[in-house]
Amino acid sequence: MQREDYNLAFLLRYENVAWYENGKVRILDRRVYPYKIEFVECTNYMQVSEAIRDMVTQSAGPYTAVGMGMALAAYEAKHLKREDKLAFLNEAADKLAHSRPTTANRYGQITMKCVEKAEEALSLGLDPVQCIFELTIESLNRRYHTMEKAARYLVEQIPENGVVLTQCFGETIIGMMCRIANEQHKSIRFYHAETRPYLQGARLTASVCHEMGFDSTVISDNMIAYVLEKKDVDLFTSAADTIAMDGHIANKIGTFQIAILCKYFGIPYFVTGIPDIDKSSVKDIMIEERDAEMVLSMNGLKHTMEGVKGLYPSFDITPPHLISGIITDKGIFSPYDLHSYTKTAVEAFY
Repeated sequence: MQREDYNLAFLLRYENVAWYENGKVRILDRRVYPYKIEFVECTNYMQVSEAIRDMVTQSAGPYTAVGMGMALAAYEAKHLKREDKLAFLNEAADKLAHSRPTTANRYGQITMKCVEKAEEALSLGLDPVQCIFELTIESLNRRYHTMEKAARYLVEQIPENGVVLTQCFGETIIGMMCRIANEQHKSIRFYHAETRPYLQGARLTASVCHEMGFDSTVISDNMIAYVLEKKDVDLFTSAADTIAMDGHIANKIGTFQIAILCKYFGIPYFVTGIPDIDKSSVKDIMIEERDAEMVLSMNGLKHTMEGVKGLYPSFDITPPHLISGIITDKGIFSPYDLHSYTKTAVEAFY
């Protein structure tokens, strides 16, 4: 099987996302990358779930981690009887899927496919651990290949010597956008919003774009209006943790305010991703609130007085009137017409 992570940055190579081997799952700790390259090693599926919840990996990383976590769960259950083994895997699938609430539907698609693959493997006398591992690699290949199609449509929107503003870490689309641009010898300059409180834009997106040869500049989250006004930005792009069918999208907190500023300055905002057919409207989007301590400190250093409170919603919701287009593997769709995406066959993504 040809792997789809060729010519991509270190952060996007399969073994550096999440990897199952010999009864363990190894996950690159993105909380400290790039100034440290460390891996968190999990010896049971609950530790994988905790790693996702604790943001050892995020963006699209958990899609891989839950699959590898299911391979680990199958390893944990290897001595159980068939019925008990499947019950254990179903429980693991539910726990892993609900590691983070906003994207539980996406994780669940992956984990339940792993259960189905394990059941099929047991019926055929095959090793469910290996079959789930191989399924996860197939899923990775499929997602990378699908987002490469979307990246081609995105790169078409960027002029030669264009200037692009990013938000948070879109992971696969960021890598594929850079790979396609390199293949086309297209010059792009990037401004990366730092994305407090975990700095994914500064540490992850900027690292990928820089490693892949692009001019990359990090800005703090309160510099957006200045940059849009003064630095000739051609477009703003982000991925989305959820794309509801009514055109509302949820993405890293701060995306909404950037979209408002882009509307004010007349700069297009393109969202990349696959519509969530199981989320009909904004009412189906759940916003995860995380530990406020993450806002009150950074890198272990507290920067507020005792008694000062914090607030940390992980995501915000951007309405369709602020979105210029949803870029998918099938082309660019109006956020008001996402049902057209389903008029032709929808290939499996997760």
